[in-house]
Amino acid sequence: MPTILSFPLPDAALLNTCLANGEYTDCFAVDVVGSISHEQFVVAFYTTFVFKLERAILKWAVAKPSTDAQAKQLAAGAIDEFAAWHVEQRCTDQLLMSDFQSRTRSWLMVAPITVGNVAGTRLYFGSAVVPVTNRKTGKAELGLVFRAMLGLHKIYSIILLRSAMVRLQAVRAAS
Repeated sequence: MPTILSFPLPDAALLNTCLANGEYTDCFAVDVVGSISHEQFVVAFYTTFVFKLERAILKWAVAKPSTDAQAKQLAAGAIDEFAAWHVEQRCTDQLLMSDFQSRTRSWLMVAPITVGNVAGTRLYFGSAVVPVTNRKTGKAELGLVFRAMLGLHKIYSIILLRSAMVRLQAVRAAS
């Protein structure tokens, strides 16, 4: 099973704007054998069992339902709203989504690579969190809750990326 690692953001990453704005950013990546399109990656990511649990929570907690069909439309560029997010930026190999409160960002990217002597794809997933102004100090900060949850956020990010990778492999094996 390929290893998911923390990576620096690629130079062309849409998430670099968030980093430049002083937001918390992270980036995880995994290399897989074979050519994976960005559309295939987005569909796989948003339709995994793990992400469906998040979608169910969002439907219940903030009345933002979503379906697998909508995930496919998002991946194809046919819609710009999905569950609690909207498209902030999109290009052929990347998607940057912002939550409905504009506090967090999710980013997906694919890049062609060579794995040994075989064509492959690097799958990227990253997040950004917008700091809020502390009323007492006047300084922008991430807040106590996010800092306390940062370790879990990183583990969850890895689980999400691994789930998408496994789903892509299963779809490829079935075809």
